[in-house]
Amino acid sequence: MNNQEIIALTDQFIMQTYGRFPVAFVKGEGCYLWDANGKKYLDWLGGIAVNALGHAHPEIVQVLAEQAKTLIHTSNLFYTEPQARLAQLLCEHSFADRVFFCNSGAEANEAAVKLARIWAKSSANKERYEVLTVEKSFHGRTLAMIAATGQDKVKKGFAPLPEGFRTVPFHDLEAMKAAVGPKTCAIMVEPVLGEGGILFHSQEYFTGLRKLCDDHQLLLVFDEIQSGLGRTGRLWAHEHYGVTPDVLTSAKALGTGLPIGACLAREEIAAAFTPGTHATTYGGNPLVCAVAEKFLEILLAPGFLDGIRERGDYFLGGLKKLMETHETIREVRGKGMMLGATLSIPGREVVAAAMAQGLIINSPQENALRFVPPLILTKEQIDEGLARLAGVL
Repeated sequence: MNNQEIIALTDQFIMQTYGRFPVAFVKGEGCYLWDANGKKYLDWLGGIAVNALGHAHPEIVQVLAEQAKTLIHTSNLFYTEPQARLAQLLCEHSFADRVFFCNSGAEANEAAVKLARIWAKSSANKERYEVLTVEKSFHGRTLAMIAATGQDKVKKGFAPLPEGFRTVPFHDLEAMKAAVGPKTCAIMVEPVLGEGGILFHSQEYFTGLRKLCDDHQLLLVFDEIQSGLGRTGRLWAHEHYGVTPDVLTSAKALGTGLPIGACLAREEIAAAFTPGTHATTYGGNPLVCAVAEKFLEILLAPGFLDGIRERGDYFLGGLKKLMETHETIREVRGKGMMLGATLSIPGREVVAAAMAQGLIINSPQENALRFVPPLILTKEQIDEGLARLAGVL
């Protein structure tokens, strides 16, 4: 089928929850995609920070095929080797002692909130259940996670939302201190706000959050669904600030295209989850865990993260030069391969024009662009995309 035929079939039978661009992709290789009409695109979106190794990475394809031949799913009533090995890798390369596997970022955040509440109830302060989040944040699309998210646009039409969440102003430590009350059990923040437009907190903010949680016996939860796993040039984005959370959530890049999420925690907190308190049927199945394990092996290989930081600096420098010659760009920012720009014009118009020029980018907020390409993006592909973006602007 061509683009038009695929689009027509989709629009006829699938619920209209997405504002899709009129393109149907049928093939991917490295940092490029091809649509059903044969047009080639440079991918600076990476499936929204998911395709960390690009498309059809040969080592991922090989592991996927080999595991599919042996064991795909058993449920979590039994043990499997890929799940055990992946859990070991995640714990050995983080602050955590335990992992809970699920299927998505929203589910990982749900697990983190449930863990925070049951941990609080098992402690001396049994009445605590409230989680504080920040404006412009995004934590997922379940009912609880849209209640946690600091963006009104995702909440519209879904009231009444689950209680137990309060949102405070973005990057306002004093407001966070003032918001802590007798019912508060945790603070949940993204080290980098991806859907918020690639926004960063300061060192002082993170240091202050850690002290606030320690002083009030709260859990500090970092949502690294988008910012983790090498995206900012470090394995975890919070490593840039030297502040350690109590709980961390991960997803997106972990399966390099396959659905998996993870909630990581320290032993004394994870112990609050006992048999029967939380579960999932598909979470951590052998197929996706084998793929995630291979991804982590590649990511943790000597020099890989260094390369992301080097090329990320090159990418950011190119965006700054573009800003000097195009007044529509007001600001550029980012770390590694998690970059953004603020515009004086609607971002969606730029995204549509870029698509026409064979460049895939994204506008998470009205006047913002987001660039979260595969982590393997080369300097040549950075130059190629910048040239196309310059032409669009």
